[in-house]
Amino acid sequence: MNSPHDDVLIIGGGAIGLATAVALLEAGRSVRILDAATIGGGASHGNCGTITPSHAPPLAAPGVVAQALRWMFTPDAPLYLKPRIDPALWHWLLRFAARCNVRDWRQSTQARAALLNDSRTRLADWAERYRLDCEFEEEGLDYVFRDPRKFQQYVDEAAVLAEFGIATEVFDGAAYEREEPAMLPGVRGAIRFPGDGRLRPDRYVTELVRVVRERGGLIEEHCRVERLETTASGVRLATSQGERKGRDAVIALGAWTPAFTRSLGLKAPIQPGKGYSITYSRPSLVPRHPMVLKDRSVCVTVWDSGFRLGSTMEFSGHDDTLNETRLAALERGASEFLREPVGPDVQERWCGWRPMTWDDLPLLGRAPRYDHVWMAAGHGMLGISMSAATGQFMADLMTGRTPAFDPSPYRPERFA
Repeated sequence: MNSPHDDVLIIGGGAIGLATAVALLEAGRSVRILDAATIGGGASHGNCGTITPSHAPPLAAPGVVAQALRWMFTPDAPLYLKPRIDPALWHWLLRFAARCNVRDWRQSTQARAALLNDSRTRLADWAERYRLDCEFEEEGLDYVFRDPRKFQQYVDEAAVLAEFGIATEVFDGAAYEREEPAMLPGVRGAIRFPGDGRLRPDRYVTELVRVVRERGGLIEEHCRVERLETTASGVRLATSQGERKGRDAVIALGAWTPAFTRSLGLKAPIQPGKGYSITYSRPSLVPRHPMVLKDRSVCVTVWDSGFRLGSTMEFSGHDDTLNETRLAALERGASEFLREPVGPDVQERWCGWRPMTWDDLPLLGRAPRYDHVWMAAGHGMLGISMSAATGQFMADLMTGRTPAFDPSPYRPERFA
C-alpha cells in the first residue's frame, strides 16, 4: 500500500499543535496530526488553565539570578535547580542570566504581550464560534500578597504593564478580604488583571480535537515520528506506524523539540521546566477568581468540575517522578492563604515539562534552511494562553498572509 500523502503533517498533539491545525483548516489547508502518545497528554493536560496577558513579563528579570542562587539548595523553592552535570543546561542558564536586565526584560515582555493579548481575544472568539465546552470564563485573575514588600514591587510593575496594554486594579488587604471571603486574614494587598481568563485545559484540548475532526483533519495517536527527511516536493516522515508524506511539516513537540530537531541540524535551546499540580473535587468555599498566591508562587484555579493547585519551576531534565516535597509545598502555600486550601478528594497528582527558551519566547516560523519545515515550540508556561494566537500566526505564515503582529521576535533563526 502506498504511503499516505498529506498537505500538512503536524508533529505533536498538544494545545499548540491542535490550535495550529484548527487555524490551518480554517485557512483551507488539510492536516494530519501525529502524536507519540495520547493527544494532549503532555504539558497541555495538568496546567492551571489560566489565560494570562498578565504573565507577559518573562522569567528572566533583574534580580532573578540572585534569587535562584539562594533557592538552589532548597528543594521546595518555587524555582529549583537540581544540582547535576548537564552542559546544555548550564549553557542555557548562562544565556538566561545574561538576559536578566531591564532592556531584555522589556523586549521579551513586549513580544510576549503581543502573543498573549491576541490569543486572549482569539480564544474568546473560538469559544463562541466553535462552541468549546471547556469551562472558559472571562473573569480575570488576582495576584495576592501577604508580604508588603513583594506587593509594592508588583504594584510598581503593574504601572509598567499598562504600556503593553495590560490593565490592572490594585486592592489593599482589607478591601480584598472583604471582597474575597475564601481568604484567611493577613492579606496585605492584591492586584487584579481583569483581562485574564481561565478554562479547563484537558477539556479545551478535547474540544480542539473535536473541531479538527469535524473539519476533516486526521489525528493519529501512538504514532511516534522517528525521522524527518525533505524531498523535492515536501517532507517524508518515518514513524512507528509507517511512512507519512506531506507538503509541509510543523514541529510542535514542546519540551521534546530539541531531541527531534538535532538530527536536522536545527538549534532549539529548550529546557524542560517541570511543573506540578494537584486536582481536587471542589471545596465548599472557593475563590471567586483564579489567583496566584505570589509569596509562594502557587496558582489556584476553580472550575465547576474541580479545583487545582499548581505551579513551581524545576530544572531536573526529563525526570518524571512526582516529587512529594514539591507537591506538599503547593498545599502548604495554599494553606497560608485560603480557608479551604484543598478539596475533599484528590483526583490527580501531576507533573509535566514546560518548554523553556532562555529568552522566554517561542520559536515560531519556518525552520532555517528548510522550505517545508516549520517550528511552533518553546512556549514555556504559556502554551494554553498562547495557543490560539500561535495557531493563527502559523497559519498566516504558511499561507502567505500577513500575521496580526510582527513575526521577527519569534523567528527560529535567532538561535541558528
